[in-house]
Formats: sequence, C-alpha cells, structure tokens
Amino acid sequence: WQPALAASLALSLSSTAIVLQTMQEKGWMPTNAGQSGFSVLLFQDIAVIPILAVLPLLADPDLAGRAAGHAAEAVGHATGAAAHAADVVGSEVAGGGHGANADGHGAGHGVGPLEGLPPLLQTAAVLGAMALVVTLGRYLVSPLMRSIARTRLRELSLAAALVLVVGTALLMAHVGLSPALGTFLAGVVLAGSPYRHELEANIEPFKGLLLGVFFIAVGASLNLGLVVDHPGDVALGVVVLVLIKIVILAGLGHVFGLRRDQNLLFTLALAQGGEFAFVLLSFAVQQGAVPAAPAAALVVTVTLSMALTPLLLLFYEKVLQPRVGTCREPARPVDAPEPGEVIVVGFGHFGSTLGRLLRTAGIEPTVLENDSDRVEVLRQLGLPVYYGDATRADLLRAAGAERARLIILALDNPRSQMQIVRLAQEQFPQAELVARARGWTDAHELLAAGVPHVFRENLDAALRAGAESLRLLGTRGHQAHRLARRFRRRDEELLRGLLEHREDQGRFLNEARERIHDLEQLMRAEQAADGREDAGWDVSTLQRPDEDAGGPPPRSPGG
Repeated sequence: WQPALAASLALSLSSTAIVLQTMQEKGWMPTNAGQSGFSVLLFQDIAVIPILAVLPLLADPDLAGRAAGHAAEAVGHATGAAAHAADVVGSEVAGGGHGANADGHGAGHGVGPLEGLPPLLQTAAVLGAMALVVTLGRYLVSPLMRSIARTRLRELSLAAALVLVVGTALLMAHVGLSPALGTFLAGVVLAGSPYRHELEANIEPFKGLLLGVFFIAVGASLNLGLVVDHPGDVALGVVVLVLIKIVILAGLGHVFGLRRDQNLLFTLALAQGGEFAFVLLSFAVQQGAVPAAPAAALVVTVTLSMALTPLLLLFYEKVLQPRVGTCREPARPVDAPEPGEVIVVGFGHFGSTLGRLLRTAGIEPTVLENDSDRVEVLRQLGLPVYYGDATRADLLRAAGAERARLIILALDNPRSQMQIVRLAQEQFPQAELVARARGWTDAHELLAAGVPHVFRENLDAALRAGAESLRLLGTRGHQAHRLARRFRRRDEELLRGLLEHREDQGRFLNEARERIHDLEQLMRAEQAADGREDAGWDVSTLQRPDEDAGGPPPRSPGG
C-alpha cells in the first residue's frame, strides 16, 4: 500500500503550465471553470510541500536498500521537473530498469545529506528546509528589493530575482530535495513582495521561452522504447488515469455547483498528470517509496496524459461546447467593481486619499507606485501598494489592466501620466480613465487627449478655503458654500470653453481674460438675486419643472 499511496499522490496533481496557458489563450480564465481550475492548481502546487514531507514516511526499508545502488542515476538531481523525468527514463533505457554501474553503485550524484536518516527526521528536515527558505525570504527579500528599486535599474532587479531563484534551487538540491521545488518556493517568496508586479513584468519575456524549453524536455524524456514494447499497458495506464480523474473532477464540480458547460471544461482541463509528478516520483524512488521500474512507467503515463490535454480541450471547444452552451457566465448587474477591476496609478497625497475612499466603499483597488520608499511606508500603514513603473504595458497587464473597468491616474509627473493615457487608450480601451491635473495646462492636455474625467488637484481645497474665508468675513455659511459650488460649475465650463484656444497663446489669454470677467459679473448678479429672497435654501433646487418657463418660484419657508 505504501508504493500505491506514494504513486497516487504524484498522479493526483495536474499540469499548471498547460492548463493556465491554454485557459489564457482561449479567454476562459474569467469563467467559473477557469477560476475554479486556477484555485485547484494553486492548491495542488502548495500541496507538493506536505507530500514531499510525507513520502519518507512511506519508504520501504528493504526497497530503499535495494534501490540505493541505482536510485541516484535513475532519479539524479536535475535542474527542473522535466530533467527529473529524463533521468528516470534514461536509467531505464540504459540499464534495463536498473540504471546502475557494474559495481551496483549509481553513476550520478548522491541522494544528499538526508540519505540514511530515519523517516521522521527526513520529514522534519524537508519541512525545516522549506520553512527556512520562506522565513529568510520574508525578512530579507523585501529590504533587498527595496534597495535595488532605489537604483531604478531594471536589469539589476531582474538579476536579483534570478539569483534568488537559482540560489533557492541549489539550496534544495544540496539538502537532497528537488531544485524544481526550490524554484517554486522562490516564487512563493517573491509573490509576497510588494515588488511582485515589477518582477512579473521583468520575467514575462522569458516565460514563453522557458515554457517551450520545458515542454521540449518533457517530450525528449519520453521513453519510446517502453511505449513500443508495451503499447497496450501504456495506453491502458493513460486512459485509466484520465478517466479516474474525469470522474472525480466531474463529481466535485457538481457538488460545488458548476453549471454543466463549466463542469465539463473544469473536468477536461484538469484530467491530466502534472509536471510536479516528475519531482514527486523521482523523490519517491530516491526515498525507496516507489520502485524504479513502475516509476518510469508512471512518468511515461503522465507525459502522454499531458500531451492528450490539448486534444481534450479541442474536443470540448469544437464538439461539446456548442451542444451544452457557452462557457461564459451571463452578465450580471453589479453595484461596485470586483476586486482587481480598479487600478490606481500613483499613491501620493492625491491618490492615497482617493484610494482610501474606495476602500471604505468596499472596493479594493490595485495600486501601483514607482517610489520605493513611499511603497514601504504605505505598506507599513497597512495599505496594499505595489512597486512598479506603470508607463510599461507589461506591468499594467500584470496588474490586470486588460479586465479593469477603471484606471485612475494620480501621478505627480504629467509627462508619465500622458504616456499612460496613450497606452491605456491603445491597449486597454475598455477601461474608463480618471485623471488628476495640477492646473489648467495639465487639464487641457488631458482633455485634448480624450480623457473625459479630469480633476484639478487643488480646486476643491481652494474652494473650501474660500468658502470658509467668506464665512469668517460675515457671509452666511450656506451662502458661502453655495457660492463655492456655483463657482466650481462655472469654472469647469470656462475650462472646457477655452480648450479650443490652448494652442494660440495670445488668443487664449484674451479669451481667458474676457471669460473670467464675465464669470465674475455673472456670479455677482446671481449672488445679488439670491440675497433678495434667501433664507437658507437654494431656490433653484425647489423649482418645479413647469416653472422653468418663467413662473414665479416658490417662496422658502421663512421668506
């Protein structure tokens, strides 16, 4: 039962690389099936850690002793999951299932310092090594990345991330664990950093390339000799694995309320084995939990099931989906944007106030700020702010701009703000733009660029100060505030009215001077009219629609 349980733990995982890549290419990630599949895959990746800790407890001492001579070559330390699989299968081809030298000792590397320890100590060592990586990463990575961010050198940030990943992989290999697990833990550590959006954007160009290398390695590791010699057994293994996972996944999808079309997509997408199965099987052979020959056969089964996944999804898309309905959820009315649908660029005095207001309304915006010191201070205050230069399309895309309903621009730098406006209009046209302007010049630039919602940063504060000054000079409070509101409305009309003359400086100044004079005269006339019959109410708000034609307005209660 121990080898069966160890092998089952490895086979229970699905391929994160294949499923997420396909879901994103097909546009299925926003669906219920896409979100459910992502959740399951993420949980499976995290579950690799306790599974690795459990495998030494399933070791058979007799099996471990017999495997000691060839386990190193069969499952030697590789630099990734596919390399693990290649070692396992290669040993089977070269040694007829034994992969050892003539003297009975493996030709590859040793199995690390965990060899020879009791199972409980091996489990403790595995968990301890992982806890050490996560703890050191939590307290060292953020200060390190903050120092690097101050240099504003993109190359240095990328190099630091690669050093962290490679160093963690080497540490895991040194203690006898999988380097692939080390890279996964490094990703977990980086995911908790406020600089993760910047790092994700930096490594984006390498993801497709390395993913291609990974799948080439998986294909190259396929033991074609085993497939040719035992085609029936191999085919039966792949069919049984896929069918069992389909039954289990379909049942889970039904229990958790997925619609039929969503459940089919969820089930077929996760019905294969996963890349972490290579890691677990090789570690299981190393620990003596699974014999080498069955492990090699299981590696072939997992590889072929992964190759079968695109065909299953194509069958769903072309045959099943048209018959069971669309995979997308029907549109539903929403009262507020979902988390991640609002991006705030810049979290200074303007953006931070705006962002805190959104949070009080239950809206969690994704906040991007390119000042590393400010990021650290704001995170200490409990605000979820991420470091990054939002003038880069890849960073905005990593922050969710492709599905954002609203992008709020609150940067101090007008030039950078205009860059983001053009970028958003070209690549993310579905998002509404709300922009901060420092004054008339910035406001005209934004309006001319097609930004419909422009707000001058000091206008409200100046009007509030002006209203309070009028009150201190003897004007009634309600009159002062009404005057400020009216001035704001007229001033916005003035701002937009002058937009067409902004290129001609002389014409602009003349028009501005005349319109400002007219505005002052109009405001004085309106204020005088209000003073004749005002007792605390703005009579225009009480006017009935049929009185707009000239009928007398109702008198206020005290008038």
